[in-house]
Amino acid sequence: MNKLRHSFSFFSILLVLMAGCKEKSEPQESKTEEEQLVEKALEIHKRVLTLDTHADTPLRMIEPGFDMAERHNPNETGSKVDYPRMVEGDLDAIFFAAFVAQDIRDDDGNTRAKTLCLQMIDSVIASTQRNADVVGLALNPDDAYALEKEGKRAIYIGIENGYPIGKDLANVELYFNKGVRYITLVHSSNNDLADSATDELGTEHGGISEFGSKVVAEMNRLGIMVDVSHGNDSVFYDAIKMSKAPIIASHSNARSVTKHDRNMTDEMLKLMAENGGVVQLTMLSDYLRMPPPNVALDSATAALKANMKPVEEMTLEERGEMRKAIRSLREKYPAPLATVQHAADHIDHIVKVAGIDHVGIGCDFDGGGGIQGVFDASEVMNITIELVKRGYTEEEIEKIWGGNLIRVFKVVQKVAEEIQSNPS
Repeated sequence: MNKLRHSFSFFSILLVLMAGCKEKSEPQESKTEEEQLVEKALEIHKRVLTLDTHADTPLRMIEPGFDMAERHNPNETGSKVDYPRMVEGDLDAIFFAAFVAQDIRDDDGNTRAKTLCLQMIDSVIASTQRNADVVGLALNPDDAYALEKEGKRAIYIGIENGYPIGKDLANVELYFNKGVRYITLVHSSNNDLADSATDELGTEHGGISEFGSKVVAEMNRLGIMVDVSHGNDSVFYDAIKMSKAPIIASHSNARSVTKHDRNMTDEMLKLMAENGGVVQLTMLSDYLRMPPPNVALDSATAALKANMKPVEEMTLEERGEMRKAIRSLREKYPAPLATVQHAADHIDHIVKVAGIDHVGIGCDFDGGGGIQGVFDASEVMNITIELVKRGYTEEEIEKIWGGNLIRVFKVVQKVAEEIQSNPS
């Protein structure tokens, strides 16, 4: 039944994308070059394992009444991922990241963060159990391929922001036992593990903290991928030195293409290749292109900040309210979205600098990701279409869409086995 629905979904997409072309049974030469290219791309997209390493969907899953089995309209609800749209886009596997925003770093704050994190993880597990006919919980690299053969989507779990670890190293193993297979060390503000690339107050630890280094070692021991997205440059270099296994950037882009502190320099990309790791390209407009002029937004933001105290004098709560207010203004005065062509430009650059074995896809759906042409999970095939237009082969596309991340995942697990076999 699932395979029938899978096939029907792709046939429907093909009809939409190739509207006006001759019936499929007619001779190939009757189709335009563009139509032939799209058909070739969709066939490749269907054959390869398509894996998205970052979606903040667990935040949706804990909302009362939100059902992953229902198709949601992104323009009405803001939701970018559900199981029907994964099928429509032929997205075979995804990492659902349990995201906890940075808050007060004390016992009470750490406890609240842990409770929320576990709630999201449990919601993912419960959803896979309720929808076992279409999805399955994945824990190991090969699970994605096994579930694909069954006609099901593979659901992996990650954590975005190490804040829920608190100051208790034992929490790392707790999360691993719950199914977590990568942890993003830090988010938009510094935490007890590491420095953020975007903390208004700047660096605190000079990269990864002493406790953070213990967390990295424990992740290596257990087989959890170390994710450096959102970390500042020093966090990247520290992780490269500290980790005994290759690292990942679950949703980051190229700084040479778009100048943003969240993106990675060419030097970082080269080191990522030497490390054997992978950079997962994200579909967030501000990281894909320089924002065009937006006078209305600039004026409103300036007026907002004029009535606020300096950032360095704000409490964490006040800084959180400031970011919330700025997000509201950006929603009120939106800039044009980046395009799938912008995304492919970053892929081209990363391939040129780091090589085809060190780039992947991490869309950041439900966390700000969503661009023109890849607005939600139902449209991810447009990435493949653009790559085919640019001359990428099926083997290269397979690496970009899933093969590279799976390779790193396997090495991380192998390193964990070696550490556990030979504890120092």
